[in-house]
Amino acid sequence: MARKEKGKVRVRIAPSPTGYLHLGTGRTALFNWLYAKHHESEFILRIEDTDRERSEKKYEDDIFSGLAWLGLDYDEGPLPDGGDKGPHAPYRQSQRTSLYRQHLESMLLAGSAYYCFCKKDELDTERQSLEAQGLAPVYSGRCRSLSQAEAVTRLANGESAVIRCKVPNQKLVFEDLIRGKIEFDLKLIGDIVIAKNLENPLYNFAVVVDDASMLITHVIRGEDHIANTPKQIVIQQALGLPKVHYAHLPLILDPDRSKMSKRYSAVAVSSYRKEGYLPEAIMNFMALLGWHPEGDKELMPLNELIAEFDLGRIQKAGAVFNAEKLDWMNGQYLRKLSDREILQKIKTISDQSEKKNKLTEAQELKIVNLLKSRLKKLSEFSELTGFFYELPSYNSELLLWKEMSSKETRDVLRIIISSVEKMDQEINKSSAEQALAPIVAQWGRGEVLWPLRAALSGEKSSPGPYEIMEVLGKTETLNRLQKAVEKITS
Repeated sequence: MARKEKGKVRVRIAPSPTGYLHLGTGRTALFNWLYAKHHESEFILRIEDTDRERSEKKYEDDIFSGLAWLGLDYDEGPLPDGGDKGPHAPYRQSQRTSLYRQHLESMLLAGSAYYCFCKKDELDTERQSLEAQGLAPVYSGRCRSLSQAEAVTRLANGESAVIRCKVPNQKLVFEDLIRGKIEFDLKLIGDIVIAKNLENPLYNFAVVVDDASMLITHVIRGEDHIANTPKQIVIQQALGLPKVHYAHLPLILDPDRSKMSKRYSAVAVSSYRKEGYLPEAIMNFMALLGWHPEGDKELMPLNELIAEFDLGRIQKAGAVFNAEKLDWMNGQYLRKLSDREILQKIKTISDQSEKKNKLTEAQELKIVNLLKSRLKKLSEFSELTGFFYELPSYNSELLLWKEMSSKETRDVLRIIISSVEKMDQEINKSSAEQALAPIVAQWGRGEVLWPLRAALSGEKSSPGPYEIMEVLGKTETLNRLQKAVEKITS
């Protein structure tokens, strides 16, 4: 087990409700959650909803339901119903504007921030000129020297302005817990905009204030945020706030090693849920996207993940999304469930009442038992079992085994029908196999079992005919066999 750090640990996940919770954010949440659980500390949820135009309640609800489905319980943060009752205090940036205003005013008063009245077209011209010279497109700082009195006067006259933080012209170095020492030349960043006005802070500013007020000790997030880190450290220093530890996770890459796409990691967690992946399989899979335990073990329940999780075992290189491994892993977790548990989960993602012909629960449990070793995800159940509910249309050629003629096939099917008619009403695999054994011995295994299986399933591939007979029962078995004879006769 990894050695636990001394001191209190507080981590957070801070999704924006401008889109559905996707696998990449889910993995970030998981790594924060595992780190908190490993250190017996707090995992906090904060909804960053300052983008009022793009934030929607449906996305916020999806974040709540996705985290709940994965089992990532948070110690502080919004309640699922948006209320204020219960053990969790609601953390939403939209409800914290007075706090942001207070800190903005303190920076303006201290002179570490200032109002910038430059027009967009002026800034565009300035940027294009610098780029043409091969220089970094950094703001010139022309409004830096404005006195507070002049700024107040111009604001009172109705001029629009943003608020910029003064960025020192020096090198900034910080220690990343995954990547080691990272250095930035702040003169290549320039004075950054931290708010549109006192009521509308921007991302980097609000994050710094929130992390400090929530006593966050470790910021564990994707490497796409590395460029934000020096800006946030500058703001921390300007406000006199305590330092935090940073750990930037490797990006999740598609199989071709390109950035994550809507086909894999950027897919909403809810989509994986609808496809019939189990939350424990998704959690296990996500944990191994960029992190590895000691040894080669891949199937790890949550208690083992918590015990072994260590930031020191997170890789720097991108984590490749392996869809085949996810399917394999989900299949392994499915096979740990009882047939009844699997059937119940299947019914939560698909409406079996849509089936034209109804089967009893006993029949469906037999189907689950028959197919569970082949299932990779629950959504496959419908496509693998459709023929049990309704015989699909098929060509008579499907019934023919190798060089068998239509007449020979028809004769075999009629002999099978005669044998089945003598069987008990309750057919099982053993009794079916025993009853048809003499026919197999006379005609040959393929000559009997192929047309039998094809007649019962109407599919090129399916479970064995004896297993199908057990599920269908005597009456439906005879009905399908008779249809096959009629098909091959016509």
